[in-house]
Amino acid sequence: MPRLLFTCAYDGYSYCGWQSQRGGESVQDTIETAMACILKHLLRIAASGRTDAGVHAHAQCFHADIPAECRMKPENWVAALNAHLPASIRIIQAEVVAEDFHARFDAVGKEYVYLISRAPVLTPFLHGRAWHIPQPFDADLLEAALHVYEGEHDFRRFAANRGTEPENPPADFYIRTIYSTRMQAEGDMLRLCFHGNGFMYRMVRLLVGTAHQVARGRMSIDALAAMLQNPQGEKTRYCAPAAGLYLNRVFYGKTAGAVLAPDGAREK
Repeated sequence: MPRLLFTCAYDGYSYCGWQSQRGGESVQDTIETAMACILKHLLRIAASGRTDAGVHAHAQCFHADIPAECRMKPENWVAALNAHLPASIRIIQAEVVAEDFHARFDAVGKEYVYLISRAPVLTPFLHGRAWHIPQPFDADLLEAALHVYEGEHDFRRFAANRGTEPENPPADFYIRTIYSTRMQAEGDMLRLCFHGNGFMYRMVRLLVGTAHQVARGRMSIDALAAMLQNPQGEKTRYCAPAAGLYLNRVFYGKTAGAVLAPDGAREK
């Protein structure tokens, strides 16, 4: 029973998130339904992680164990699945991986992108795909705030409660490392990038929302740094909308093959 690793992209605006839901309106449910059309039975898939309702992906990864009787080559799965999927979900790549490979547990890092539009009027083509902030704020301060997050920190004040957290979490439960942050300006659009070894529930949205408070002059850089230095305090209340968030890529070691970056280049 070969195990395949798939890379997919999706516009999450009309979905209730990645994870399977009772109503069947998630990205996972939609892909599993397409697979069932091909295999004539339900096949569960496992992703690199969840994305929330309204969040998008350029390169989400998931694996599936294909029944031995199915002789379809990995590259043929791309066209076959896309033929059964809505245009808002596209399979980009499929490749054979080791039988013990896991899309979630073998991931060594992820990159998220967050888009902010500063245009006076948001074009309808960006509706649901960027956070529209026409009010003025200091972009240089925003970038400075992003750099505060870099390094290894206890990010518990920047993680929402999903309801599945352990009652007595281990000391390192909220520890994550953000390798780099960067901001790119393209006209009225700001592109915020976060590359780290892992991200908790709503973490990127909370990081962006709180950094925006610094950019508006409502919080100092020192106060932001203190939230990381004193993780036992109150959680941040500032959560950016889901619409601007994109899972940009998932990083694997040598266990899996290349994963496609959004521009078509291969990331090892």
